[in-house]
Amino acid sequence: MTAKRWQKALLRPDTIALVGVSDDPLKTSGRPLKFLRAAGYAGKVYSINPNRDTVQGEAAYRSLSDLPEVPEHAFILTGAQFALDALEECERLGVPVATVLATGFAEAGAAGAENLARLSALTGRGKLRVLGPSSIGLANLHHGMTLTANAAFAESDLPKGGLFVASHSGSLIGALMSRGKRKGLGFAGLVSVGGEGDLAIGDVCMAALDDPDVTGFLLFLEHMGHADRLERFAKEAARRGKPVAVFKLGRSDEAAELAQSHTGSLAGADEVADVFLRACGMARVDSFEGLLEAAPLLARVPAASAPRRGRVGVITTTGGGAAMAVDQLAGRGVEIVPASEETRARLRAAGIDPGNNRILDLTLAGTRYDIMRSAIEILRSAPEFDLVLVSVGSSARFNPDLAVQPAIDLIDAPGHPFAVFLVPDAPDAARRLAGAGVPAFEDPETCADAVAAALHRQTPSLPERSAKAPRGEGRTLDEAEAYGRLAGLPVADWVALDADAPVPALPFPYPVVAKVLDAEIPHKSDAGGVVVGIDGPAALAEAVASIRANVEAHLPGHRVAQVLVQQMRAGVGEVLVGMRRDPEVGPVVVLAAGGIFTEIYRDAVMRLAPIDMAGAKEMIAGLKATQILDGARGRQKGDLDALAEAIVAVSRLALAGDVIEAEVNPLMVLPKGEGVAAVDALMRVEAE
Repeated sequence: MTAKRWQKALLRPDTIALVGVSDDPLKTSGRPLKFLRAAGYAGKVYSINPNRDTVQGEAAYRSLSDLPEVPEHAFILTGAQFALDALEECERLGVPVATVLATGFAEAGAAGAENLARLSALTGRGKLRVLGPSSIGLANLHHGMTLTANAAFAESDLPKGGLFVASHSGSLIGALMSRGKRKGLGFAGLVSVGGEGDLAIGDVCMAALDDPDVTGFLLFLEHMGHADRLERFAKEAARRGKPVAVFKLGRSDEAAELAQSHTGSLAGADEVADVFLRACGMARVDSFEGLLEAAPLLARVPAASAPRRGRVGVITTTGGGAAMAVDQLAGRGVEIVPASEETRARLRAAGIDPGNNRILDLTLAGTRYDIMRSAIEILRSAPEFDLVLVSVGSSARFNPDLAVQPAIDLIDAPGHPFAVFLVPDAPDAARRLAGAGVPAFEDPETCADAVAAALHRQTPSLPERSAKAPRGEGRTLDEAEAYGRLAGLPVADWVALDADAPVPALPFPYPVVAKVLDAEIPHKSDAGGVVVGIDGPAALAEAVASIRANVEAHLPGHRVAQVLVQQMRAGVGEVLVGMRRDPEVGPVVVLAAGGIFTEIYRDAVMRLAPIDMAGAKEMIAGLKATQILDGARGRQKGDLDALAEAIVAVSRLALAGDVIEAEVNPLMVLPKGEGVAAVDALMRVEAE
C-alpha cells in the first residue's frame, strides 16, 4: 500500500465505519457518531452494530462485510478480542486504515502480549495501517472529521487554525484544545497515537506535513520510542519550514540511578532525549503551557544554522514585571543585552530616554502609543539583538489600545522577532495579540521557557549513524581489553602483572598507580582496588598485596589474579569522554568534567554520535570546565586540539556494531602541544 493512500485515509477519509458504535451518544463508544454529525463531516459514515438495526437514528449494519462499499477508515470501538477480529476483517476487505480504541495489549500481561503479537503479525503483512491500540481517536477540524471518543470534542466552536497536535496521551488532547481556545489559538488536527502498535507519532505527523492548513506541530511525548520515524519527520518538517514544539515527560533521575558508568548516569533517558530533539531541530519546552504559547513565537523565530547566543533586548513599562521575566531568561541561558550607544542615540532622537540600565524602562511614557511604537521599531532594527521582549504592566489591562496596539500594528513589519509579556491578568489584550499572531505570554516562567526554546532551536544536524539497537546487557571488558579497543586515542603507559608473581622491572618510570584488573570489578576504587603514588618496586609489591586483601574483603571468595600498573600522568585538567548506545535514540557521545567528581558537578555536553572535529570543538566550547583547560586566570593552557581528536576517536566506537558503552575517565589533558592521555577506561560490548 502506498504512503499517500493510507495517509489520505488517516486524516482525510471520504468514508468512515464506526465498528461497535453505541446507540447512546453519551457513552464513549457512542460519541464518535455524535461528534461527526455535530462537526458537519461531509463524507459517508457507516455504523456497525450486530445487535441493532439503527444507531442514534441512523441505519446500522451487522459487519464491515455488509457495507455497500469498503470504507477508507474504520474506528473500532470494541474490546481487544473483538477489535482484533475486526482488524482482520478490515485486512480482508482492503480497508487502508483502522483506529483502535481498546486497551488490553502491551499493558495487560500475558493475555495482552498474545494480543500484541496478533496485532504485530497483522500489521506486518503491510495491507492495513493501524492507529493505536489505546487511541482515543483523531480530528481534522478543517474537514469536520472529529473521529474521536474524547469528551472534550463536545465543545462547540472548536478552534480551527494551523497547529497539528500529536500526543501519546489521549486525555491531553482535550486539555491542549481547551487551553488553546482560551488563548486564541486554532488547530488543524489533533491525534492520539496511543500504544503505537503500528503507526507512531512520526508517521502520523508525516501524513500531515503537506496539508496546506498545517503551519506547525505540537508534540506531547511520554517516551522516545520509534525515534527513527520521528527523526525522518523532523527533517522533512524543517525542509518545509514548519516548526515543531515538544513537551516530553520524564525529567527524572530514575534511569540515571540504574546506570553502571558515569556516562550512563550523565546520558540518562531524558538527557539523551534532549540531545536528540535538539539535533532534530525541534524546540523542547519544559512546561505544558509553554507547548501552546511557544507555537506563535516559533512561527516568527527561524531556526539557526549554528548555535545562537540568544541575545534579547527588553522594553518595559514596569521594571518589576520585566525583572521576573529577565530572571527566568537568564536561568535558561538567554543573554539580556543592553542597547548599544548607537541604539541609545536613536532612542534619544525619537524623544525616548534610554536610561542607563540593561533594559529599556519606559515607565509611564510607555503607555503612549507613539513612544511604545518607536521603542519597538528601534530595538527591532538594532543589530545587537536576536529578539525583543516587550513587558507591559497595568496598561495592558486598562489601556490596551495604547500599550498593546503598537505590537499588533508592527508584528508583520520588518525587523527582529518580538514577543509580549503581559504582567497583569489582561484577557482582552491577550486575545487581541493572539488574533493578530503576536506571540504573547501571561506567565514569566512560560515566557522564558518558550523564548529560550525558540532562540536555541537549530536546523537539523543529524549525523549518518547506525540505527542498530544493542542486544541484551552485554559483557564488561577489563581495563586492558578496553584499552585495546580505543584505536587512535593515546593511553598512558601500562602493563598487566600476575598478582601472585614477584614484581618485575617496569618498562616506564615511577611513580605509578596499581589497579585490580578484573572485568567483574568495573568500579575499582569502591572495592579498594586502586593504589596511587607508588614510588618504587617495594611499594608496588606492597600495593599489590593491599589490593588483593581489600578486594577479597569486599568480595568474599573473589580471587585477584591480575593487576594493571600504569604510569601516573599529571595534566592541566581531566575530563570524561564516553559513548553510549541508547536503545531508542541511538549512540551519543558525552564530554564531562572528569575524575571522581563527575556526577557531583554534572558539567556535561552531549551530541549524537559519531561527530567530526568541528562538532568536538563545539562540545569543548560548551563545557564549563573548558575555562580551566584553556588557561583561565593565568593557568597553563591545555591541548584542546588533542582533546577534540580524542572525542572523535571515542565517538567512532559508535560505528563498531558491538560496543554498547565506552568511557574514558579520566582523560588527562596535557599542556598545549603535548596531547592527552587516558588513565582509565570502561567498556561494555555485546555478548558473543
